[in-house]
Amino acid sequence: MKLTILGGGGFRVPLVYGALLGDHADGRVTRVVLHDVDAGRLRAIARVLAERAAGVPDAPEVTATTDLEEALRGADFVFSAIRVGGLEGRADDERIALAEGVLGQETVGAGGIAFGLRTVPVAVDIARRVARLAPDAWVINFTNPAGLVTEAMSRHLGDRVIGICDSPVGLGRRVARVLGARPAEAWVDYVGLNHLGWVRGLRIAGRDELPRLLADPVLLGSFEEGRLFGADWLRSLGAIPNEYLHYYYFNREAVHAYREAGRTRGAFLRDQQAGFYAGVADPAVPALELWDRTRAEREATYMAENREAAGAGEREAEDLSGGYENVALALMRAIARDERATLILNVRNRGTLAALDGDAVIEVPCLVDAHGAHPVAVDPLPGHATGLVCAVKAVEREVLDAARSGSRAAAVKAFALHPLVDSVNVARRLVDGYTAVHPGLAYLR
Repeated sequence: MKLTILGGGGFRVPLVYGALLGDHADGRVTRVVLHDVDAGRLRAIARVLAERAAGVPDAPEVTATTDLEEALRGADFVFSAIRVGGLEGRADDERIALAEGVLGQETVGAGGIAFGLRTVPVAVDIARRVARLAPDAWVINFTNPAGLVTEAMSRHLGDRVIGICDSPVGLGRRVARVLGARPAEAWVDYVGLNHLGWVRGLRIAGRDELPRLLADPVLLGSFEEGRLFGADWLRSLGAIPNEYLHYYYFNREAVHAYREAGRTRGAFLRDQQAGFYAGVADPAVPALELWDRTRAEREATYMAENREAAGAGEREAEDLSGGYENVALALMRAIARDERATLILNVRNRGTLAALDGDAVIEVPCLVDAHGAHPVAVDPLPGHATGLVCAVKAVEREVLDAARSGSRAAAVKAFALHPLVDSVNVARRLVDGYTAVHPGLAYLR
């Protein structure tokens, strides 16, 4: 089975390949094709993968190419993890937003809109090529903003594109752990959009144990989200929010922390990864060892500004191991082998949330089999959550309209309607600032 990884020179690709190395069953991935626009990054990641595969006799064969159509042709699965504009683009997104006093995070608020505006046209082109060159392939999208990009691609691929994210997986794992349950034995009632969802229940042997967690301040203070949001706020919500909701519920504190930081997250990763890729270019440097050290630092500093603003302390060791690669492997297994699984995924709504139309991509538990991912029926969200979900979905739709039409007015509207952008004039200046630095936004007129 052939797996094509778009963004194959990306830093997190070895996580996916590492998961594949542990799969020895029939119907597994036997060939991996890495595609990237940067040949140097491809060579670097190919070195890491070769070292990781050493001593594994049935390791999937790895090839690399900068030719997109060659990479896609005949693929069974396509894993999309592209970054249009690179980490320099992310750093610019954050810098320009913070200069206007608004959040610049890569998936939330102004930064997420800018990232989406330059990513959607590229993702749509990829979707069209997949439909032509590999019509039977399933696309697993990790490209951020994951829900928005998945929805853009679904307009050309239908239900054959499925978005994944490690954030709900990590949240469910942490909640199960503090309740003394194995994550595999727990049913996580999680509903929302990508990076905008809530755990509303966690059932173990048919019993919802979330009320026990919310009633216990010691348990609430024992895991990351409890420390990040505070026990009182979680009890008020009656749910455990995805960590990215910290940007909404504590926006002023988050923006202040980001403005006070010496470097934004994007600038940190840009500089860190520049050092990694330069180091791996030296044949004498052990590539896998350098990658492991770099990844450990990357994971330990994740959302550091938010944790500092909340006094949440350091991340726990169990949360430094990633997770999206295991979701991707479980998803591929379920489809390729009809090994039924339950996974939290980004899929078309299909009536699951009554407040949104059927084509809106949402993030919910899904039953997965050979025919794809099927969202599970869920209870309606409370009013405050419904309002936020609908507002952000409306912004995503404006981004999609701007990307389709090239309308600058639609782009301004997308920024202005976002709950974390506080002025139409700020929205106009953001569009001016982003179009000035991003060649990928030259289409806006």
